[in-house]
Amino acid sequence: MVNLIEIKEVSEKVKENISKVMIGKDDVVDLLLVSLISSGHVLLEDVPGTGKTLLAKSLAKSIDSTFKRVQFTPDLLPTDVSGINFFNQKKGEFEFRPGPIFSNLVLADEINRATPRTQSILLECMEERQVTIEGVTRKLERPFLVIATQNPVENQGTFPLPEAQLDRFLLKVNLGYPSPEEGIEILKRFKENNPIENLQPIVSEEEVILAQNHYSKVYVSDEILAYIMDIVEATRNNSQVKLGVSPRGSQALLKSVQAYAAIKGRTYVIPDDVKRMVKPVLSHRLVLSQSMRMNPNEANLILDRLLEEVTVPSEETLEKELQKR
Repeated sequence: MVNLIEIKEVSEKVKENISKVMIGKDDVVDLLLVSLISSGHVLLEDVPGTGKTLLAKSLAKSIDSTFKRVQFTPDLLPTDVSGINFFNQKKGEFEFRPGPIFSNLVLADEINRATPRTQSILLECMEERQVTIEGVTRKLERPFLVIATQNPVENQGTFPLPEAQLDRFLLKVNLGYPSPEEGIEILKRFKENNPIENLQPIVSEEEVILAQNHYSKVYVSDEILAYIMDIVEATRNNSQVKLGVSPRGSQALLKSVQAYAAIKGRTYVIPDDVKRMVKPVLSHRLVLSQSMRMNPNEANLILDRLLEEVTVPSEETLEKELQKR
């Protein structure tokens, strides 16, 4: 259990460090930490200027590891991301020049502006943590996290991510606008300079890997497992949903609730953990019927209704099971 306590300590240090730059985004930072600890990937979706790139950079600078930012554009080639074999005239042989994907944290900025061919280079990287170039497969070093951003409003010159690629993201996160009070604090903080320039690493690469190795020790009772599957089954039997959550989605929900409990300092999962992670984990995995696709927030509304309908495990039952451990 000592390692689970250390996970909370690492998370709190990163969260405090990011708060030197970001204001009022504690819940969003929690979600990024969940992805980092559970070795998932994050899709940050919101209108321009809400701090998506700034948040990703703040997380990257808080960890003593390698970081690369890739600006996705229509003319970006797959080799611009993965790397290329080039002929070294001095040595008289081909050498591999690694691309930005060979980093611990990769920011794929405005990912939906690249062509599907370039977007597809991320599929193998995100799922299998490896890159195959000209028949040679190269492993990606841990920790490996892709944080992608996209603008959901502007459609001109964009290529929507297919369901297969959306499913590679553990979480889909919306930042939202700050409150008026938070807006005033942002103006004060950024009035003279950008605080991210002075941000220093606060945790090591080894601490992150240790957290990734031990978060799965968080206890999940049979009642919680049944609760997760009840929610998943509800998405599959909903008339407004054309395609419900897949087994990969249910596994993603399990991983995320374990990581969320760990960063909150608990050694076991409670129903509130599941409720907190349902929408970030499952909303982008639902394929809605044609009539429901007009409202971009419809998936979250459907999940809200399902959470009200699905029976929540009682505290007494959970306490009895915890006492048996």
